Amino acid sequence: MFTTTGSRGMYKAPLSKSLLLVPTALTVLLTLLLPQYQSLFEYNLQAVKEEYQIWRLLSGRIICLDLKDTFCSGLLIYNFRIFERRFGSRKFASFLLGTWALGAAVDILLAEALHFLFEMQVEMLPAGLLSPVFALFVPFFCSIPRVPVTQLLGQISVTNKSLVYIVGLQLLTSSSFMWVIALSGLVSGVLYHCNVLWMQRLLQVPAWLGRVGALLLEPLLEGSEPTQEAPVGMGATLDVQRQQRMDLLDQQLLLSQLAQVRRNAQQPQAGLLNWGWLFPTLRQRGRNATPAVAVAQARRPGPSPPPENSPVAEEQVARLMEMGFSRVDAQEALRASNNDINMATNFLLQH
Repeated sequence: MFTTTGSRGMYKAPLSKSLLLVPTALTVLLTLLLPQYQSLFEYNLQAVKEEYQIWRLLSGRIICLDLKDTFCSGLLIYNFRIFERRFGSRKFASFLLGTWALGAAVDILLAEALHFLFEMQVEMLPAGLLSPVFALFVPFFCSIPRVPVTQLLGQISVTNKSLVYIVGLQLLTSSSFMWVIALSGLVSGVLYHCNVLWMQRLLQVPAWLGRVGALLLEPLLEGSEPTQEAPVGMGATLDVQRQQRMDLLDQQLLLSQLAQVRRNAQQPQAGLLNWGWLFPTLRQRGRNATPAVAVAQARRPGPSPPPENSPVAEEQVARLMEMGFSRVDAQEALRASNNDINMATNFLLQH
C-alpha cells in the first residue's frame, strides 16, 4: 500500500541519513560543549550587508543553533526521504542545493522589502538548513496524495499528511522571524520545482560530484534492505499479522507481474500508458497466482473484489485527476486495483 513516507527506514536514502546525523551532531557539539563558537554560525544579515561578511551566508545556513529547530527539521527530513528514493540521491541533492542557493537571495530581498515597506529591521534570522526543508513542502504538497485516515469530532478530517504539516507549523512558530525563512523556502521551492529560468539545469549537482558522493556516502550511510518477513509489533493480534503478510504478498505479486509484462514488451508505446493492455493480467492475479497464494487469498477475510466492469467512484477519479493524472489513466488504475485508491496511486506514481 502507498503511504506518505513508506516503512523502509533509511533504505536508499544516504543523503537524508547524512542530513539527519551530521547537522544534529554539530548542533549538540556547539550547544553543549563549544558554546563560545556559536557566534561564528549565526545567520546575521546585518553583518553580511554592512561588514560584507559573505561567509555567513554559508556558515549561518548549515547548523541549527536551537535544539528544538534541529528536532523538528530532522523529523521533516525523515518524512521527506521519500523524494530521495523516488528521484535518486543526485536529483534530491540538486533540489536541496538549488533551493538553498535561491533561499539566500530571497532572504536578503525579503529583509530589504520589510525595511522599505514597514521600516522593520531584520538583523538576525534563524540559523540552519531550514530553507530547503520548507522548500520540500512544495513537492510534498504537489506529488504526495492526500488520503483521509480518520475524522476528529466528526468534522475535522485527518489525512496521511496532517502530521507533517503539524510539525512544519511547530517549526514555523519556533522563533519570531522563522516565517521569513519559511516564506523564502516556499518561494525558492516553487521557483525550482517549476523550473523557472531553467533553474533545474543551472543549479544542479554535477555528475562527477554525484559519483564521488555515491562512492563515499553509500558504503557508510546506506540503510540495510528490508526483509520480506518484517517483524510486527508485540501488541499485534494474529489477524493483524496475517493482514500485514497478505498485503505484502499482494504487493509483491503485482510488482512481479508488472516486471514480467515490461520484460515481454517488444516496443514502447507512444502517448499514454496503455492501462487496458497492462492491467488485465493484474486483474487475473488470483487466477494466475501460485497455489500457496491462491489458498492464502481464499483465507483472507473481507468482501470479494468487484467484477472487472464495476464502475469506479467518481470521487476517487477526481482525487487522482487533482494529482495531475488523466481521467483515462485514473479510471483504468482504479478498475485494475479493484477501486483501491492507495494501490492505484502507487502504480500511477511509480510506473
